[in-house]
Amino acid sequence: MSKQQLIYETVVPVSQARHAKCSVEAGKGFAFARNVNSVPLTAVEFPQAAAEYAIVFAQNGSDIVPVVILGARENQNLFLAADDGWTGAYVPAFIRRYPFVFSISEDGQTFTLCVDEAFKGLNYLGRGQALFGEDGKQTPYVDNVLNFLQEYRIQFQRTQDFCKKLKDLDLLEPMQAEFALDSGEKVALAGFLAVDRKRLKALPGEVLQQLAASDELELIYAHLLSMRNFSAIKDRLAGSKEASATAS
Repeated sequence: MSKQQLIYETVVPVSQARHAKCSVEAGKGFAFARNVNSVPLTAVEFPQAAAEYAIVFAQNGSDIVPVVILGARENQNLFLAADDGWTGAYVPAFIRRYPFVFSISEDGQTFTLCVDEAFKGLNYLGRGQALFGEDGKQTPYVDNVLNFLQEYRIQFQRTQDFCKKLKDLDLLEPMQAEFALDSGEKVALAGFLAVDRKRLKALPGEVLQQLAASDELELIYAHLLSMRNFSAIKDRLAGSKEASATAS
């Protein structure tokens, strides 16, 4: 749960000079996310994600970011099938925006559209959606990508504000999850934070009222309820070991 880039390998700015004949073919699966056991989540995604993922918080430098747990071990994604399909009903926006991402200038004022050239669906054979038309202008597909990334950036900023409030209210505490498999093996997942229920209940009434008015209290309870999904991680972990044993 450390670096933000996670799934990106060879990120370069999208340009007409470099990508004039380039297309992006979707439907290539999610192999790029096979080796991540968590990905960032924006607050607006909490209601959908909480139905099947454990939502926790991770330290990223001086910042706190929400993440969804995908695996019990490092470099393990239990939501990825053998054919690279995503087995969860909801796919986090961090995953859906791939292979595109914004690079931000040092002053934080300029956002440049970039693409991961390591993505297997990126091609110069005309397969999928073209990035530029014959007139050299970006296609409606790129316009849609830009709109998605701009909305993602807005939601990410709102999420940062939410996390700062949790930090300022001193609601977060270190936690770890432990899984005991039927085989007797024990697996521990640590390095994340969660809201402490006692600290939440001890907040002054006016603060709770403010959290409720801003819908942030709803987000907190979505996070707390999502913790029960650690049991689903255990089931997926046990299932993956059984599948490995059968294949062997």
